[in-house]
Amino acid sequence: MIRVNEIKIPLGRGTDGLKYGAAKALHIRENRIREVRIARRSVDSRKKDDIRLIYSVDVIVDGDEEEILRHVGAPRAFRTEEYVYQMPESRRNSSFRPIVVGFGPAGMFAGLILAKAGYRPLILERGGDVDSRTRDVQNFWEKRVLDTESNVQFGEGGAGTFSDGKLTTGIKDPRCREVFLEFCRCGAPEEILYDGKPHIGTDRLGEVVKNLRKKIIALGGEVCFRCRFDRLIVANGAVHGITYTDADGHSVDYETDTVILAAGHSSRDTVRTLYQQKITMARKPFSVGARIEHPQAFIDTAQYGKYAGHPDLGAADYKLACHPPHGRGAYTFCMCPGGTVVCASSEEGGVVVNGMSNYARDGRNANSAILVGIEPEDLPGDDPLAGIELQRRMERAAFELGGGNYSAVSQLVGDFLADRPSTQLGSVIPTCPTGVTMGDITRILPEKAVRTMREALPQMDRKIRGFAMPDAVLTAPESRSSSPVRLLRDEFYQSNVRGLYPCGEGAGYAGGIVSAAVDGIRVAEAVLKDEAY
Repeated sequence: MIRVNEIKIPLGRGTDGLKYGAAKALHIRENRIREVRIARRSVDSRKKDDIRLIYSVDVIVDGDEEEILRHVGAPRAFRTEEYVYQMPESRRNSSFRPIVVGFGPAGMFAGLILAKAGYRPLILERGGDVDSRTRDVQNFWEKRVLDTESNVQFGEGGAGTFSDGKLTTGIKDPRCREVFLEFCRCGAPEEILYDGKPHIGTDRLGEVVKNLRKKIIALGGEVCFRCRFDRLIVANGAVHGITYTDADGHSVDYETDTVILAAGHSSRDTVRTLYQQKITMARKPFSVGARIEHPQAFIDTAQYGKYAGHPDLGAADYKLACHPPHGRGAYTFCMCPGGTVVCASSEEGGVVVNGMSNYARDGRNANSAILVGIEPEDLPGDDPLAGIELQRRMERAAFELGGGNYSAVSQLVGDFLADRPSTQLGSVIPTCPTGVTMGDITRILPEKAVRTMREALPQMDRKIRGFAMPDAVLTAPESRSSSPVRLLRDEFYQSNVRGLYPCGEGAGYAGGIVSAAVDGIRVAEAVLKDEAY
């Protein structure tokens, strides 16, 4: 099979020109190409009057591939093989069932690999299954009654279930391909396999997650909802079991020698318990900031010019970063075209916001986080949990300023830059389902974050004219973009307590759906390779 890159197709032409473009690149007749598969599709919008779709394709040809490639220079074309994930040989000889704590991306894929290997993992998820969890979240948004165990952060699928289902990642691990393929096997749209900015959408992710759960169960695994991990049972420096609270509220001791901890970035009580049990952990960099909302039509026009709204393009997105001369770096994160800013609280008396969008991305507003990095040295003392406390202080301040009813605090960009509280909305209507209270987000965010955002917004405006429009809405705090703690692990993926495998975003080893899922696969592979038991 030959991979051919950089086939440029004008908008509105569909995929009819791919075979011709591949034949031209390979200097062969079109009838020698037997099959064309799209490997990647992206948008080249650098020239607003000539936007094109850029394809990479895999082709099967008649004739000798090496002979054909001798006339074509790499990287335009090269041989490639279809990816097939290879399970590692299992050397594990324990008689105990492994336990996976958490059923977000890391826990799901760790559980899937263990189930495929025949080890019947027991997976504990403190939140509800995706259907009951969706009802719990809707009840919170509509009636402002928070279920602290089943919400935007906790439940089947993890925090990513109520997001954009965004699958972009910066890691290069080949296991990423297996994650994408598995999502497709479970009902995700096939285009995630080749789209340059793949996403599933909140409205479709739930069904994908359910199908993945059913696959684990069919392979002998067990998934238990409303079951909260309470503590490890440790003896002689090794895991001997766990204590958890089951769905009926009973405390259960369960014997095991293997625990994969994939609890997510918001399981603060779990992290504190493990800290008290002397599990080694350290501060890590994280980011805080606010969500910014613009009209989606404005972003479409800014990015696509006269082609805004073209069906081949969909809703436009953006990714911005800058480094003000006297401040910390700022960047946009988890941009949700046609999406919604949501209240994503998991603790009573705290407000945190996030963004989500459905597959169609057809909402009136675009939103994105604007984040500023917080380094370990920015925090007082030496407590590894200091970052969690900073997050919590921001979230509690937002709750109080919002009126104590889970309304989020919003401020117009013009007022934020002028250092004055907002008292009324302008032309941009915020989308947060629990409502917003106009005010002053500088009373929520750390001073360094405020200063950097004020320097960064005008710089971002030079990249997208109008980005700092006075009526754009900032809603704060975006405080859960990543974990501020890393649970340390060795080259065998184990903590200082043998048999405990910190995993995924909550343990400080991932930053999004795909990287968390890949870390889950890596950790499961480490369990399979462990010959100690």
